[in-house]
Amino acid sequence: MKMNHVGIMVGDMDEAVEFYTQALGLKIVMNNTKVIEERESAIGRMCIAVFGEGFKGFNIAHLVTTDGIGVELFEMKERQERHEVDFSRLGIFHFCLQTDDFETVMEKVVELGGKVRMDVMRYHPEDDSKPAKMVYLEDPFGNLFELYSHSYEDTYASDYE
Repeated sequence: MKMNHVGIMVGDMDEAVEFYTQALGLKIVMNNTKVIEERESAIGRMCIAVFGEGFKGFNIAHLVTTDGIGVELFEMKERQERHEVDFSRLGIFHFCLQTDDFETVMEKVVELGGKVRMDVMRYHPEDDSKPAKMVYLEDPFGNLFELYSHSYEDTYASDYE
């Protein structure tokens, strides 16, 4: 199994595309496209199956990370303006990207309306041979994401405290 893409609900498509491309370095595959509720096309029928009758339409953009993982941005016609994180609810609560340049990414995140939620932390601060670090951030719409300095396998290949 390989990771193919993740879908993220956003409050403003133009702002979201700017944020995800400028702050996080994703590349546009298909820019902001309007999808309406209809039954004539395969995509229209698929959207009704996924979102249900009466979803009213949405804007969608397809982006991609440098390693080819897709990021689908959805701006639903009827939506909340901000994601409210509720850690007591089941479901996905964040995604993670890997970078060598935490400081620049963090600066761009804030500059483009996002938020840094914590200080950068090392998984093994007691061991200089294990430099893996991480930080949690938010996009301008309250969606949580994390930055890792190392691959997932490298980060968890040994115990941490």
